[in-house]
Amino acid sequence: MKITAVNTYFVRPRWGFVEIETDSGFTGWGEAVLEGHAAAVLACVNEMKDYLLDKDPSDIEGLWSTMYRAGFYRGGGVLMSAISGIDQALWDIKGKVFGVPAFELMGGKCRNNMKVYSWIGGDRPSDVGTAAKAKMDEGFKAIKMNATEELQMIDSYDKIDAVLERVAAIREACGKYFGIAIDFHGRVHKPMAKVLAKKLEEFDPMFIEEPVLCENMEYFPEIAAACNIPIATGERLFSKYDFKRLLQTGGIDIIQPDLSHAGGVTEVKKIASMAEAYDVALAPHCPLGPIALAACLTVDATSYNAVIQEQSIGIHYNVGKSVLDYVENQDDFKFTDGYVDLPRVAGLGAVVNRELVIEENKNPHNWKNPVWHHADGSVAEW
Repeated sequence: MKITAVNTYFVRPRWGFVEIETDSGFTGWGEAVLEGHAAAVLACVNEMKDYLLDKDPSDIEGLWSTMYRAGFYRGGGVLMSAISGIDQALWDIKGKVFGVPAFELMGGKCRNNMKVYSWIGGDRPSDVGTAAKAKMDEGFKAIKMNATEELQMIDSYDKIDAVLERVAAIREACGKYFGIAIDFHGRVHKPMAKVLAKKLEEFDPMFIEEPVLCENMEYFPEIAAACNIPIATGERLFSKYDFKRLLQTGGIDIIQPDLSHAGGVTEVKKIASMAEAYDVALAPHCPLGPIALAACLTVDATSYNAVIQEQSIGIHYNVGKSVLDYVENQDDFKFTDGYVDLPRVAGLGAVVNRELVIEENKNPHNWKNPVWHHADGSVAEW
């Protein structure tokens, strides 16, 4: 079996898909995108065709190593996101060849289904108590929300109090044991992160996410010492080597590698195993589309330390199209009592609506994240 074509597609709201075709008729799909840089990633996928065409798609480890190591310059968001989408497509093919979900080829499952959470509140969170209660009524056991709007390195405490009021509204609406994940989203710098983390303790959050950016990972132990809340991070890390430094630094309880950014199924499975050795949990980042979600569930199925899965159905980014629009097996992604079943069909588990993907690609999106500014005109972290 040989690879005969590698096709790329822009699809709304902000994603990129990869399709790998073979001479035996098997086709695999992956999701290669770095939000806001979809064109760069898909161009990188096209550059990597030289490593893929006429090669055996079943040699996933060899092809991955070639894409990563043969180019001399390696790592980073664009290169690793391109590899991620290609890797997903290769696993999708391999599962289809053997007629089983891809996780069956990775040692088999260690759970029957996966707990999921839902997003509420948008970029500038509001009405979160009502929104969280609605999600609880749908069966979800947990939600995640952005903590704050723009926050300067040293800022006023009225913004801190506003965060606390929002979290209090969720706790009041949903009760003591409902899971609340609070995403600092890189908007908070170390001085205010320590303050906010400490004050959030009273609400027993499930975790706080990215209290500072991973470029400042040496401060995670300091923030961890300031509060008794699990700390999650990792969506902006791109390889096992990035996560090695994070795990060695310490202070982290949950890692959040992104299956479309951190090397795909092959690399994230290794990252998950590394984290397990540090007694650190896994909760893959996935505000993306159906192939990325299926890839996440494939790794979750085989990872003992996987605890909860992000998904983007209903997230505020999804304008024009949403996750399930692109799959024909929508029932396989149904959430029941806050859980989703593991992939059922051969491959990664997403049966892609190719006609819709081709139609979407005729008008490529150019999604960019918002650019925010503080009152003094300086650029704010979004």
